[in-house]
Parts: sequence; structure tokens; C-alpha cells
Amino acid sequence: MPASSSAPRTTDPCPPGGAGVLIASADTEFRRLLCAEAGGTAREAGGGAEALAALDHGVPAAVWLDRRLPDLEAAELAAMIRRMHPAIEVRLVEPRAASPAAPPPLRAALPPAAAPTGAGREPSPWVEPLPGMRGRGPAMQQLFHLARLVAPRETAVLITGESGTGKELVARGIHQLSRRGQQPCVVVNCAALPESLLEAELFGHARGAFTGAVQAQLGRIHAAHRGTLFLDEIGELPLAVQAKLLRFVQEGEVQRLGSPDVFRVDVRLLAATNADLERRVEEGRFRADLFYRLSVFPLELPPLRQRPEDVVELAQDLMDGLARRTGSGGKALSPRAAQCLAEYPWPGNVRQLQHALERAVILADGAREIQPEHLPAALHRFAAAEAAGATPRRPPQRAESEIANRTWGGIGSQAAWA
Repeated sequence: MPASSSAPRTTDPCPPGGAGVLIASADTEFRRLLCAEAGGTAREAGGGAEALAALDHGVPAAVWLDRRLPDLEAAELAAMIRRMHPAIEVRLVEPRAASPAAPPPLRAALPPAAAPTGAGREPSPWVEPLPGMRGRGPAMQQLFHLARLVAPRETAVLITGESGTGKELVARGIHQLSRRGQQPCVVVNCAALPESLLEAELFGHARGAFTGAVQAQLGRIHAAHRGTLFLDEIGELPLAVQAKLLRFVQEGEVQRLGSPDVFRVDVRLLAATNADLERRVEEGRFRADLFYRLSVFPLELPPLRQRPEDVVELAQDLMDGLARRTGSGGKALSPRAAQCLAEYPWPGNVRQLQHALERAVILADGAREIQPEHLPAALHRFAAAEAAGATPRRPPQRAESEIANRTWGGIGSQAAWA
């Protein structure tokens, strides 16, 4: 199981205007020495994943990375940060033993960073999407890069994003690219099972452990031995089950209901949620210690409305997949239909897009192209409002995206878009 993670360790925040330093190291004493060298305007991170998360909340003037980060390769992380933020000075810092007697000057341990190249910088290299996914915009390219970076490792990954953005596809892609790719990937939807059965499903049970337990059974965790366990909708996990899951995460041990036997299992853990787990921790609805162990490496999927450059290509890919599944002839999007799709905000994300296209393919019947009239009425109302100069409605919140996914319906929809 992955090593423990802790909450971000923050000192004085970097002042506005790009000043300040972000320091990433698992060594508390080493971070303290670096903070002193930075002049007291530093933020701290206990690992590479925390450093990336910190960059989302403010860009400092410099990033100092311990060469021995616990979760990511420091050189790879430095190259990634330089591509994302070419103006940032990035330094790889060599840890050294602290000596109370006249330690060497700290600056001597800080090799100069590669100079940022500014306007003449080479464009960021194309990152191949995860299996079954599409995305050429910067948000999805960054997601694919991070997912491919963490896939070969044993690090726990917490995938967040609105309903319908494709969190299960990300989890399956990470599993396929890992060394466990030929082993099982066991999926458990924590919101789909009643609390009374969830613990038995996860951990297994002995014969007679509860009414109806006529024979012993191993749980889903045991079924994922040597492979990957993906816990979807982890935010819906009851507190009582969270405590038992925490022991599994910490010790790699599983104890079945009604049995004293303890099994050791080798499982990589991935989790996903569309809930704000940090808020649930504050409300006492989710254990803080479990949250920090699950979110060693957080990945956030952008909603579809934030990646309009991907909509048309994704739509064509979904229609091609539908044609293969149903054995029907393929269809193309007319230019006007493509424009309608690209301009709509898609509160239900990719799942809503898929359902709209399935409906359009049925209505188009023998036609070779999807026309605007084959698309749902909501798209026409939105286009008419924009043409009339009306203010588009506010960006939909997560509750609205779930309503959209429930009410649009679909034929043969893929459960992976969750």
C-alpha cells in the first residue's frame, strides 16, 4: 500500500505578484532550513503531488524540490513545472545531513535552474490520451501527463470531478498503464450498495455472519489481490466502513465479517468522487486520516464546458463507438450541428453529450449527417438565447449536472462516464 500522506504544510503564503518560494520535501527539518534561506516567505509541501496542488492556488517566483521526493521523480516534476509555468525558477535541492556545527552555506546546495525560454520556448509535447479518452486542450493534456506520470507507481490516486466527466475511465487508464495492468481491476460503487451490505461486499464474510450468509465469501478487496481496487463515489462511504477501510489502507490487511482470520492483500487503491471531501471532513462526515491517505496524488477532471475545443472530436468518437456497438452505419456531424454542440455548456458533461448523440442518431435514421434538428431542444433554446443577446445562464453546479445525467436518459450508455 502507498505510504502515508499528510495535510499540506503551509507557512506564510507567497505574497501577491509572484513573490515567494514553494518548497517540496518530505524532510521537515530540511524544509525548515530551506524556509530560513527563503527569508520567511515560503509555502511548504510534503511531496510532489502537494506541490502541484499548491501551484493551482498561487504561482510563486520559485520552486525548490528535494531530489528525494516520496511520491514523484523530482527531475520529471521539475520539467513539468517548467513547461506549465516557464517564468518560475525551479531548483533541485540535494538533501544533506543537518550539522549543528557550522553547516555549509545552503545556497551551495542549490544548483542553478534551467533558464526559462520565454516567447521562443518549444511548444509543450503532445501527450497521448489515456485509453478510451480524448482531449487536446491544455487542461486534459495536463491530466493525461499527470496520470501517465503516476500510473507506473503504487501511489494512491484520488480522482475528482463533476458527474459524467469520465472518472472511471481515468481509473481504468491508470490501471492499464501500471505494472498491474494484466491483473484484475475491481470496481466498487460505494453509492450503489446499501450500508448493511457494503462492508460485507468490500471485506467479505464468514458463514453465518449475518442473516442470509449461508456460505463464506471473500470480498471485493480480496478479489483485487495483485491488481487494482477502484472505489467510486468514495464520499458516500459510511463512517463505520471508513474506519475499517483505513486499517486496510494502512496495513494491507482484510478481516472478514464474523471471522477472526486476517488476510494480507496486495492491492493498489484508486478512488473517485464528485463530492467536496475536504468540506465533508470539516463537517465530520469523512475521516480526515482516510482523506489524506486517499489523496496522495489528486487528479481533477475539468467539466466539458471548460474544454469546448474537445467537444466535436469527442462527439464524433462517441458516434463511431455507438455505430460499432449497434452494427449500424456511421454518421457524421453537419457543420451547424457541430457548432451547436461546441457552444452548449453541457451541465451533464460527457454522459449528457453521449445521450444527446444517441438520441440524434435514432432521429437521423437513414441520413448520413446529424443536423441541428436532430439535437435536443435544450441546445436550440441555448443557441436562440445567445443569438438574441440574452445572458447565458450561470455555469451549472454539480447538483445540476447530476440532474441532467438522470433526466436525459440514454440507450446503451457506458457506465464509465461517472
